[in-house]
Amino acid sequence: MDTNGEFIIHTDGAARGNPGPAAWAVVLEKPGEPAIEQNGDLGETTNNVAEYTALVRALELAHAQGGKRVKIHCDSELMVRQMQGLYKVKNAGLLKLYNEASDLVKKFEKVTFQHVRREQNKRADELCNDVLDGLA
Repeated sequence: MDTNGEFIIHTDGAARGNPGPAAWAVVLEKPGEPAIEQNGDLGETTNNVAEYTALVRALELAHAQGGKRVKIHCDSELMVRQMQGLYKVKNAGLLKLYNEASDLVKKFEKVTFQHVRREQNKRADELCNDVLDGLA
């Protein structure tokens, strides 16, 4: 099915402790197709690094799947505002991931970022918890 490259992606990153054991998750939705879900272990890191890692993985996946217009839904207000250009990235540890995500964004016709409440990001949150609980 031709989706015209319009994808909705839910991302999440989580750390138990900050820093602590961390994970990332991505749920990519293409119209008329089953969602593509990915998640992974990050070892010990911060929640913000986990959030940005999820974003980078999501953009890589969307590009590999032929995405042209992407809507990113994330429950990290900080990351969303930084990617929208409303907040500066002051943390040197996040700058590399921010730059990587910014470079990936340029590969698409349009990328929008929307901050959502955790309950609107439920599946991505579950996938992170699966990794952290040792179920993935």
